[in-house]
Amino acid sequence: MNEVLKKGFLLGLGAAVTSKEKLDQKLRSLVDKNELSQDEARSVMQTYMDKGEMKKDEWNARQYEQTQKMAKDFGLATKEDINELRARITELEAKLDQNSEL
Repeated sequence: MNEVLKKGFLLGLGAAVTSKEKLDQKLRSLVDKNELSQDEARSVMQTYMDKGEMKKDEWNARQYEQTQKMAKDFGLATKEDINELRARITELEAKLDQNSEL
């Protein structure tokens, strides 16, 4: 399953790079024809990049959720589970230390 997600991500990344290059070429063409100013072209490109970053963050969040679900389905401990257990162990050790001092 993880390999499928990785391939899907790489496919999307390749498409994004190609799209960015094509957008850049189109914007340069419009600037050359004076149909768009340099500032407008930069603004369009920045908007495109911001949207791409937002989509990347959304994808990462979905990937994290899926990974957490898979770990739960397989019965694997998550970092949160381990940290919770460490906290409980520390608490129990402190109680044992208090009892041994009495």
